[in-house]
Amino acid sequence: MKHTVEEVRLKNGARGLLIDVPDATTMSIQFQFRAGSRYAKSKDIEQVAHLMEHLAFGANSRYRSEQEFEFDFTKNGADRNAYTSDLSMVYEASCADFEWDRILDLQMLSICQPRFNNKELDAEKGNVRSELTNYLNDYGHILIPRVQQLLGEDVLTHRQSLGTIANVSLADIREHHRRTHTTDNMRFVITGKLSGRKSQIRRVIDDMELPRGERFSVPNDNLHKAHPTIIRRKSATNLTFGLFMILNRELSEQEMSAMRYLNHILTGTTHSRIFGSARQKGLAYNVSSYTGTGSYNSSWDITGQVNHESSEKLFNIIARELKYVIDGNIRQDEVDAAKSFALGRYQMGAQTVSQISNFYNGRYFDNDYVRDYDKVPEMIKSLTAERMIEVARSFFDEDAWVLAAVSSHDKQEIVDLHAKVEDLFKKE
Repeated sequence: MKHTVEEVRLKNGARGLLIDVPDATTMSIQFQFRAGSRYAKSKDIEQVAHLMEHLAFGANSRYRSEQEFEFDFTKNGADRNAYTSDLSMVYEASCADFEWDRILDLQMLSICQPRFNNKELDAEKGNVRSELTNYLNDYGHILIPRVQQLLGEDVLTHRQSLGTIANVSLADIREHHRRTHTTDNMRFVITGKLSGRKSQIRRVIDDMELPRGERFSVPNDNLHKAHPTIIRRKSATNLTFGLFMILNRELSEQEMSAMRYLNHILTGTTHSRIFGSARQKGLAYNVSSYTGTGSYNSSWDITGQVNHESSEKLFNIIARELKYVIDGNIRQDEVDAAKSFALGRYQMGAQTVSQISNFYNGRYFDNDYVRDYDKVPEMIKSLTAERMIEVARSFFDEDAWVLAAVSSHDKQEIVDLHAKVEDLFKKE
């Protein structure tokens, strides 16, 4: 779908993207605050942000309860959600085009005029406790926060977070909202048919009943190498693993593109170097790779699950294929295939309002970076094997990484697997 993007800066300090999609029949509305768990006033109440997110669509100045608000919000099919990460709290809604102004008004109401109360807080403490407990049964969820800790991030594991729920009071919820929910600390992305509507949208957001404040800075942790680590779970029947690598700088858009398509070569299909080889040999049902970037550092993760009897053979493949990349062995036909795949996905990636919004909102919420959709094809076409190799090598040169896993076996297994990839990071 064709679209145009305008970044706006309002008088109240808020900033956002207005994305006009002339043919849209729906609208996507997202508001982000740097108000996640890292911004709790103390670690003792670390789950205050998560609890506040659960209360986001509860009682407010116009509705006495979450049930009343939910009924009115969704009566014409609109969806609403909120989510919390270490850094962000995001309120999002999607609705039919004919009721966009009503839904925007209701979002303003829930963000600006919540009426937090003990009855809903007590209920959401139970729901958050249930959510985190569910994560303890998901080995991938168990792994990620522990890896963050190992690499040097100042976060809690899910089990540690569980212990903070009871400490959160109604006063803590109100304090967190008051401190973090300011117009200067807010970003927004609104996507849909915006012709003739932008002035009204700007006016509504400029007049929202929140105070001025500051755009909170992103915590800058000292990330470093860590020893191989096992998180022991007796119920684990296989090895849930991750090789997590850190580069202590932000990747450019071109570098992110290079890593995105290198990951495709390594794990993107059943004929890929790592995943494809593993599937052909019956070693693993899935192996994935992912690259992300933020304000101060970037990450490259290779994750999966493998049966214990197959883990050594799988890691032989992982180590071999990563060594090939470091040594500069990427064939032109692999690059051409990755480009072809990327161009196809690019054309498929703007079929809905939600897809268009998602193209922009991640980087914009992270660091106010506005991606250029129209330049993507040229960026894909200009991709070279040399750029892939250069960026991949920079991760190994940084030597900030950890191999970690959830397993019922002893630590020696992960130590042995660690030895298979350790030489990749040794500088000559």
